Amino acid sequence: MTDDRPWLRFYGAIPPSLDYPEVTLYEALAASARRHPQAVAWSFLGASATYARLLEDVDRCAAGLAAEGLRAGDRFLVSLPTTPQAVVAFYAALRLGAVPAMVHPLSTAAELTHYLDATGATRAIVLDAFAGALLAATPRRPLERIVVARIPDCLPAWKRLAFALTKGRAIAPLPPDPRLRPWRALLAASAPAREPPAGTTDDPAAILFSGGTTGLPKGIVLTHRNFIAEGLQAATWCGMGAGDAILAVLPVFHGFGLGVCVNAALMGGGRTVLVPQFSAAVVARLLPRERPAVLVGVPTLFDALARDPSLEGADLSCLKACFCGADTLPREVKERFEARVAAGGGRVKLLEGYGLTEAVTGIMAMPLAEYREGSIGIPFPDMRAKIVRPGTTEAVPAGEEGEICVAGPAVMRGYLDDEAATAEALRRHADGRTWLHTGDLGRMDADGFAYFSVRLKRMIKSSGFNVYPAQVEAVLRGHPAVAEACVIGVPDPAQIERVKACVVPREPAAAGPALEAALIAHCRERLIKWSCPREVEFVDALPLTRVGKIDYRALVQRHAARERAKGSP
Repeated sequence: MTDDRPWLRFYGAIPPSLDYPEVTLYEALAASARRHPQAVAWSFLGASATYARLLEDVDRCAAGLAAEGLRAGDRFLVSLPTTPQAVVAFYAALRLGAVPAMVHPLSTAAELTHYLDATGATRAIVLDAFAGALLAATPRRPLERIVVARIPDCLPAWKRLAFALTKGRAIAPLPPDPRLRPWRALLAASAPAREPPAGTTDDPAAILFSGGTTGLPKGIVLTHRNFIAEGLQAATWCGMGAGDAILAVLPVFHGFGLGVCVNAALMGGGRTVLVPQFSAAVVARLLPRERPAVLVGVPTLFDALARDPSLEGADLSCLKACFCGADTLPREVKERFEARVAAGGGRVKLLEGYGLTEAVTGIMAMPLAEYREGSIGIPFPDMRAKIVRPGTTEAVPAGEEGEICVAGPAVMRGYLDDEAATAEALRRHADGRTWLHTGDLGRMDADGFAYFSVRLKRMIKSSGFNVYPAQVEAVLRGHPAVAEACVIGVPDPAQIERVKACVVPREPAAAGPALEAALIAHCRERLIKWSCPREVEFVDALPLTRVGKIDYRALVQRHAARERAKGSP
């Protein structure tokens, strides 16, 4: 143990450093298939595939994508929920040396246009139910090929029929378009790829999107080494190995969903249970049936599970690690969930962790045998963390608040085509290491346990999803009735935070319920639903800081004061 890593004495049996293979993610998957060919790799709506079958599908998909013109170095847009096709397409693109750009399948046409322009992708894969938005996108470089996947593609015949007679009825037929290529036809027409896979461990492996100061989501470039490191770190921390199952509740366009729920499980010979749409009721049904060893999610998930009556009497003894992230875990939620697990024969504790997309996902968490009130834990093996004075590289004493910085093999390569933003986030400190300045405030105690305080970046977490106020404000300002707008996050018992818009109308007389409804509808046409305001407050003017900027903190304080007044006697 060294003086700058006091947390190591809380590691127990976990080694302070791990051995990371110098391979690509495809090669790591192929190695798992060689070790566990007949083990189940994924399960989905009652269907499943062995590692041998998964690897064959990946190789077929790679051959099919190559025949459609995808080449090494190309960007490939993946707009899918957490389905087998998303997993297969991700690894297939990597086999060719292409770079998957993972985006939310419910993105609007305007958002997809931004993603396509940012990546330069001319090929994409999308679910049939959401293909309309992609077809309506207008990128500078037109899409040349769109692979269309369907939920029934991966189901047995009787399940395909059941789907067609129920949910399938609501899916509109796609218009004729020569760019469309059905998923099943793509795989059926292709023999498994035989040429050696392309790429090295330091090549880009994925582009994930996060927020930026301009309001438009920024692309984050993560390498194979980043994913391999983070996956092994998280699996080691949770004790997840061959044969263990993990519920992929967090989506594949999310760092944790892709990096841990899918990749970490597959690297170790585990089973990923793919959940295409978040629903606490669905998760509650899957827990006793799939018997996962690991469950990760956001506070709203664990709160809903703790309250779900269907779990009364369910056997939950399978759970051996449960972690909550993306937002602060209320103590009452932790206690209710642990009581539910204990009633089901389990002994697992719900612990907090911390991470960000710029480091794939979680890079610190509470040790399984430790708990400290309010702490987000200690760094994973080979990761380092420290607190610095905001705007500097100067470390602060233990217990003092500052900006959280992290370093280690999970830290991103940089922002997509944005050298200035990369240089701002990744800085070389006096110790010679490159540190990621997270933009989050926190503190660290003398034992190395970290405590999150507040985000320096203006970002709202609604039901665990990132909402970027500047993006929502830009949409609101695009409405002819809006003179100015500021978006804030306010407490919500169901969503942790909900989106509230404070709007200055061009015509004060227009303020009222009708305009509020019109503005919310305007946003729903252009934004994912989590980004849309739940309420609109009309104001005569927005408060300003001393330097003339809109003071969103004052609006947050004003809202809080009103809520306190409502609750006062």
